[in-house]
Amino acid sequence: MAAERLDDVRMDEIHLTTPVPAHDLRALKLGDVVYLSGVLYTAREGVYRQVVDKGLSLPPGLADLSNVTFHCSPAATVRPDGSHAVEAVTATASFRFGKSMAAWFDRSGAKVIVGKAGLTERAYREWFVPHGAVYLTTVGYGLGATYGRSITRVRDVHWLKELGIAQALWVL
Repeated sequence: MAAERLDDVRMDEIHLTTPVPAHDLRALKLGDVVYLSGVLYTAREGVYRQVVDKGLSLPPGLADLSNVTFHCSPAATVRPDGSHAVEAVTATASFRFGKSMAAWFDRSGAKVIVGKAGLTERAYREWFVPHGAVYLTTVGYGLGATYGRSITRVRDVHWLKELGIAQALWVL
């Protein structure tokens, strides 16, 4: 039975590990507070252009590591030893990816998109539901450094030279 008022929505705390199994996704409810552990990867307009418009494949093995795409802009640096660090991440509005979303699901195998909201109910029904995918929105503004502290390491970065720091695909 649907909640009659917003006050009636129960917000369960859910902990998921990537790649997130389909049965865990089906168990999620509107209002659940979700914590993700494991690997996720970033994708902004540049990555969508590479994969959807140009038809390039995601890096080999990425789909085995994660089915979670984060629409965000990382504040990344190069350490003296050449490795990378991401100190903060700021979610970006996912509505900007609308025209490419169905193709993104087909090409990436993503089942979870994390972003800053902005999607309509129609968009969710047309893009997410047919692919068995869910949308998670980040909470609060000004929390980029807080989210960044939860990143334990940068596993890899792809298309850095072609796209630049903000647009590259970061595997976190």
